[in-house]
Amino acid sequence: QELRLFNNNKEREKYDNMADLFSIIVLMEHLEKAFIRDSITADEYTPQCANLIAKYKTTMNFLADSVTNLDTCPAAVNRFRIGVPATYEHAVEENAKNNRGKATLYVAESVSHFITLLDTLRVNRLAVDDIHPLLEDLIKALNSVPGLPPDYEAKAVVRKWLIVLNGLKASDEITADQARQMVFEIERSHNNFYRWLSGDHEDTNE
Repeated sequence: QELRLFNNNKEREKYDNMADLFSIIVLMEHLEKAFIRDSITADEYTPQCANLIAKYKTTMNFLADSVTNLDTCPAAVNRFRIGVPATYEHAVEENAKNNRGKATLYVAESVSHFITLLDTLRVNRLAVDDIHPLLEDLIKALNSVPGLPPDYEAKAVVRKWLIVLNGLKASDEITADQARQMVFEIERSHNNFYRWLSGDHEDTNE
């Protein structure tokens, strides 16, 4: 006797979405491991990872109440939890240390992204799809600044808020308390970044 997994179109769509989700997770697991092992370059990895993250978010919108445990693919789960490619989260060397023009550009971009994010929060634009791209831009810029330590406080702060936002839907808004806390932490990180720039930070990687 044929075993049917569904009895109607709604149930069939659910199982189709679960199959799509499984394939996305498995692909991400293999992609993360390939990147860690240097089997693919950063340029190859980044767009593929960003694409899988977007597909994962879209698919999870249909399955939020049905999928609770994804621990069998830890590398993929971690990447989806943070919500940005590893190349955004961690610095990738590109000899910018010896290129003062690029270094200056990355510093200027970081400062600009700090200010844009703070301004957005202060005018109460609190939707996830307003804030998340700004956090992405900020962590990408910070990771491009030569000499900035991997465990630099601002990176940890941005990563924490990326994880918070990735637990919400794009249309959701953070609470007033969360917005106030984010402003406090981002502003402090902004001020610390200025202090770091004014110090002798070129020796931090030696």
